[in-house]
Amino acid sequence: MKFPDFFESAPRITVRDPLARFLGAAEEGVIEYSYGDAVKLAGHSCPTVAAAYLMTRAAMRALYPAAFPERGSIRVELSDDHLAGVTGVIANVVSLLTGASNDSGFKGIAGRFDRRGLLSFAADIPGQIRFTRIGTGAAAIVSARLERVPGDRRIASLLPLCVAGTATDAQSALFQSLWQDRVRMLLVEHADDPELIVVEH
Repeated sequence: MKFPDFFESAPRITVRDPLARFLGAAEEGVIEYSYGDAVKLAGHSCPTVAAAYLMTRAAMRALYPAAFPERGSIRVELSDDHLAGVTGVIANVVSLLTGASNDSGFKGIAGRFDRRGLLSFAADIPGQIRFTRIGTGAAAIVSARLERVPGDRRIASLLPLCVAGTATDAQSALFQSLWQDRVRMLLVEHADDPELIVVEH
């Protein structure tokens, strides 16, 4: 599998998962996620997947400033309905990183490690996603302002050609390059831009 080279320059997210430690899946339960992991889950790389990845990273840094975030101990509420727009894509990426799930999630072992009921939608919140530490109640509301990093104007004319299957090989290659370059800018040049990923406590 060959990803674009910039994937390696994107920030990584390290968490501690008590379930992984309990079952011996990872030493001390420490798991490192890359943007490539989110792409494998989603099946594609786009600004939405990148934004979900960066929003989760920002929330975890805000809620766990001096320790590894604890996967499975974070409640996640999205402002949009689960069928609206790209909400499902965002939720899947967030779930990967936090362990939060709805009723279909892991049921736990002897009352521990239950991941169900930690992911919900259509929340009345002043932002895109609210992340809450279950143990402390500390919360961070995070939103992505993707308009801060617009794509190349040529994408608008190339996309319809690619969708219709009428683009030449050169046009398809250019579209892909321009599309991923915007993702690169988000993940590499603007990963810590507080005007792109807005965090409210």
